Amino acid sequence: MVIALLYSIGSALVGYYSGDKIALWTSGAVPVTKEQNPYLVRIVENLAITGGLPMPKVFIIPDDDINAFAAGRDPQHASLAVTQGALTKLENEELEGVIAHELSHIGNYDIRFMTLVIVLVGTVMVLSDIFWRTRFLGGRRGGSNNNGGNVLFIIGLALLILSPLFAQLIKFAVSRKREYLADASGVLLTRYPEGLARALEKIKTQGARIERATKSTAHLYIANPMSSSFGGFFSTHPPIDKRITALRQMGGTGAN
Repeated sequence: MVIALLYSIGSALVGYYSGDKIALWTSGAVPVTKEQNPYLVRIVENLAITGGLPMPKVFIIPDDDINAFAAGRDPQHASLAVTQGALTKLENEELEGVIAHELSHIGNYDIRFMTLVIVLVGTVMVLSDIFWRTRFLGGRRGGSNNNGGNVLFIIGLALLILSPLFAQLIKFAVSRKREYLADASGVLLTRYPEGLARALEKIKTQGARIERATKSTAHLYIANPMSSSFGGFFSTHPPIDKRITALRQMGGTGAN
């Protein structure tokens, strides 16, 4: 139990203070300056000023598909990365929509929020394991009430299997809600929901895959860089079609 709790707290602290560096390293992102790419840096700079946010560090991911992510425990320690594919395939308003979405994650403290959710999910897993071990071993040692021990055995087994599953489903559901929130907050920065809607359409048709993406960093991206299964229940992102519909309802227009 002590080892599990220490591991949970330790991994949460590492993710909180160094998660951005780990995400950038695993994605293969490289830093970029205004001299190297004035177009990208100026878009980030202008939108950060509009949102009242400090200028994040800017990175480019050398992938041809369209994607982006933001990381950092607070706006003062934030980084924003976009793929080379986003730079070459998106129009100016579309790229602004994507960057505004990611800046909204920073402004909404989503990284900090999801870190808390992950810690709580880990706690549920640890507690279910503790309940299983104490009740099951206690029942085996007592032996005076066989029926009671069998009942506790079944309850413990159910908690051991279902609690982590439900906790993970809650984590993914919360992650999907934060994506909707970032979409809406990004629109407040650009005042043009159609830009992000069109970017998501291109992501849907042209792809968002990141070769070096991992399950631990997939929730950071604007679109899932990995294939999902089980009807989207375990997806960290809501369906792109639903996001596009919601964005166009904000603008009060249909597709152009």
